[in-house]
Amino acid sequence: MASKRVAADKRGLFSSWRADLPASIVVALVALPLCLGVALASGAPLFSGLIAGVVGGIVIGAISGSPLSVSGPAAGLTAIVFGAIERLPSYEVFLLAVCLAGALQLLFSLTRAGVLSEFVPSSVIVGMLAAIGIILILKQLPYAIGYNGDYEGSFSFNEPGGGNTFSHLSMLLREQIIWGSALIAAASIAFMIWWEKARPKEGPLKLLPGPLVVVVFGVVANSVFGMVAPGLAIGPEHLVQVPVPQSTSEFLGLFRTPDFSAIGSSTMWVVAVTIAIVASLESLLSVKAVDEIDPKRRVTDKNRELLAQGAGNLVSGLIGGIPVTSVIVRSSANVESGADSRLSTMLHGTWLLLSVLLIPFVLNLIPLSALAAVLIMTGYKLTKPKLYFERWSHGWTQFVPFLTTIVAILFTDLLRGIVIGLVIGFIFVIARNFSTAVSYVENGNTCMVRARRDLYFIHKVQLQRALSRIPDNCDVLIDLSATSYVDLDNIDIINAFAKGAPFRGITVLVKGDATGRTASQIQAPIKKVRFA
Repeated sequence: MASKRVAADKRGLFSSWRADLPASIVVALVALPLCLGVALASGAPLFSGLIAGVVGGIVIGAISGSPLSVSGPAAGLTAIVFGAIERLPSYEVFLLAVCLAGALQLLFSLTRAGVLSEFVPSSVIVGMLAAIGIILILKQLPYAIGYNGDYEGSFSFNEPGGGNTFSHLSMLLREQIIWGSALIAAASIAFMIWWEKARPKEGPLKLLPGPLVVVVFGVVANSVFGMVAPGLAIGPEHLVQVPVPQSTSEFLGLFRTPDFSAIGSSTMWVVAVTIAIVASLESLLSVKAVDEIDPKRRVTDKNRELLAQGAGNLVSGLIGGIPVTSVIVRSSANVESGADSRLSTMLHGTWLLLSVLLIPFVLNLIPLSALAAVLIMTGYKLTKPKLYFERWSHGWTQFVPFLTTIVAILFTDLLRGIVIGLVIGFIFVIARNFSTAVSYVENGNTCMVRARRDLYFIHKVQLQRALSRIPDNCDVLIDLSATSYVDLDNIDIINAFAKGAPFRGITVLVKGDATGRTASQIQAPIKKVRFA
């Protein structure tokens, strides 16, 4: 199995183009309004979001080892970016902070900091995915019925200007329904549900992604509404809105460069470090989550991913873009569209660039409700009811951190929710290791104290309690054969017991010990065993 995985990873870049090409078009269509929306919510120029999307696709896609992750501007950074732009004297100084954040990420890669993501419990990762699925549905429902605010919005529960996700959605359902948008969204969702079951297994149609059909349908349906039912026609405010430069000089004028004269600004450095840490954390968690939903279960080199993200932010900052991270929303759409390699990511960035250059007026015909339908279905696949039953079947130690992560993300925001989930997850990990580390067995005149796993300071109480149960005038076996490490606190407890044992008529024998260092520190007689 491992050999097949390695062989798959060494295939040529274009070996799976039949799957990657249509998937890349879908991801580009999904990413386009998200790039604009994140830029809008961040208080940055709209074009900066498109720059970040192109860089995330082409630059990061070319360097990253992840076959399915898609990078671009992310909602998780909007609050940080908005505050930074407000505090810094100019947008060009902010671009310098983005460049330096990228350089710091390159440094993180060299110090191999990517390994930190491996300490995140799987229950938290799956909970994050499920929460994002719910948020996608809740946040995209307004656009499905004709809301014309920001494209992606925030992952926070509390809405700007008061209210929250649920009150905002309730208000929109009561007061603001554009029936043309609602009809397109409903028909699109119905088609994608049907197409998932009815798509042919063989022939050219098996490569046709449902989201691409939905986007084309939305454009055509709105044109038909305009001709035969003007009351249902969707206005420009409910369509994608891409900047349309009128000349080459106007297009080039959309790019900005950093102000390197601000290199000594302490405020700018604080922003750079903050962006580097948060963007790295979000990217590592996103890539780890994408690996979980990869049908082939390929594992991404996290340090290489930090290298790619650093290079991406460095380039984005140099030409006027906002920060980029690996984004689970676009990555999930990539997976669901059938992508098989990073070619899809790179092509999606290419399509974004070409579409802005060549056909911005065509992109501006796409209804937001059609794209909302695509994201709603993506969200549903991330949070299917089956997922909750599976986690329940794994027991409380898996279900509670999973559910806590979901609730915390829903009622706070993505990053704080993940932190809360991690805290609960680690508490359960510690509790699980603490509760079953040492066992005690007594049979006549013989007793055994057995360590079931490595012993750390948190196991001192268990070890002391087990040793206190040993009666006088008996033979005691302290079994350490299942350990590879016993810390000094527990060694001291064993030695103290061994020193007092002769005065109670107790014979002590220590079995096993996987480390010579521990053996030399234990003063009781040791019986060596062989380890398989």
